[in-house]
Amino acid sequence: MKTDSIGGVVLKSRALLAPMAGVTDRAYRELCMSMGAGGCVSEMVSSKALSFGSKKSEELMDISSAERPCAVQIFGDDPECMADAALSAMKNSPDIIDINMGCPAPKISGNGSGCALMKTPELCGEITARVVRAVGVPVTVKIRKGWDDFTVNAVEVAKICEQAGASAVTVHGRTRQQYYKPPVDYELIRAVKQSVSIPVVANGDIDSAKKARQVLDFTGCDFVMIGRASLGDPWLFTRINSFLQDPAAPLYYPGLEEKLETMIAHVAKMVEYKGEYIAMRQARKLVPGYFKGIRGAAALRGEAGKIETMEDLIRLKNKALRL
Repeated sequence: MKTDSIGGVVLKSRALLAPMAGVTDRAYRELCMSMGAGGCVSEMVSSKALSFGSKKSEELMDISSAERPCAVQIFGDDPECMADAALSAMKNSPDIIDINMGCPAPKISGNGSGCALMKTPELCGEITARVVRAVGVPVTVKIRKGWDDFTVNAVEVAKICEQAGASAVTVHGRTRQQYYKPPVDYELIRAVKQSVSIPVVANGDIDSAKKARQVLDFTGCDFVMIGRASLGDPWLFTRINSFLQDPAAPLYYPGLEEKLETMIAHVAKMVEYKGEYIAMRQARKLVPGYFKGIRGAAALRGEAGKIETMEDLIRLKNKALRL
């Protein structure tokens, strides 16, 4: 039986925005929510950094009314430290606390956090239980297929986390060893869904409205989570919602001018929240997504890697319109 909520938190649609380090900041979350994302998740926040009073980590947890329902995602490998981090996150009134057990990045998993937790399922349960006891909002976990092909244990970990009190589990259908290259194992995600009674979110390679429908139908999952495919195309959420409601309805694709105006508004919000120096350097890897599929895209992407001010970006937008 499908649900539209997680732990009593009602989500706005079945397509959720995935957390992506350096991408899903407050400005991007607000943008995607305005385009129909059902919920969003903050960038990963280090539990250890919070314990040392990191201002930067605390800022990652800022949530505005325009991006709710929103989860704060924390990572770490110590149950008590993770519980303290969850309590710290509660100062920002998140709707959900999400525990990262799936990040494949060496600097995360190499230190025992992220996907490395899946090598010790009991620890996954301990962390989940401790965080659940610490906060009064739903706690969810994000996992992968497993650490490698010899330790595919997503079903086991999902069951343990459910027993520990998790309200939902998100599954990326690749192992840590696979990163993002081989095809996603949707059979595995379906197996996780069949093994637990809490909502399950399918994640990985969902890049179109049709694919979202296929994944939901095949896995039986309650939600899908969209990450890289939304870069430069937040309208993907609009299309997914439309297709799920009426597959025969025409899907919306913005024209070039609308795409570029949205790009300007997106980066302007980043500048508002972070200041121009930091925002423009982070925008260098976000702007190229808006040029995908347009004339002269390769050259525009090259120039995007050098922008330093909003004026630079506006000039680049005008150049793209003239091509």
